[in-house]
Amino acid sequence: MSTDSTTATTSTNSCTITVDAWLDAYTEVDAGVRRTAIERLWHPEGRLVEPPLDAEGHGGVDQLAAGLQAQFAGHRFRRASELDEHHATARYEWELVAPDGSVALAGEDVVRFDHDGRLREVVGFFGRPAAR
Repeated sequence: MSTDSTTATTSTNSCTITVDAWLDAYTEVDAGVRRTAIERLWHPEGRLVEPPLDAEGHGGVDQLAAGLQAQFAGHRFRRASELDEHHATARYEWELVAPDGSVALAGEDVVRFDHDGRLREVVGFFGRPAAR
């Protein structure tokens, strides 16, 4: 494995592009556009785990996204931090933004990428961990 800084930057940039495209697709209202994005961004056997839901494969991820649309109509995700990425795994903070610009929900995702840079698994957490 190369430790060249150019390779590392390209990898992180590629991961960031994939994550940002996924966050856009997750709240995409056009079902056809959303499904096409999921098929492009996700491994066919990818898994999305969000409290309290769990979805597998393109169809399952799409259904979970459609359910989110029904519950949070007009809301959009945005990445609220940089990606912290290594070994095809990354974490980042996100916000679900209401149509009025207020933050309805915030949390953190941990993502794993396949060898082609597609999402293999996304595990989401709401809020920050409780203080010790």
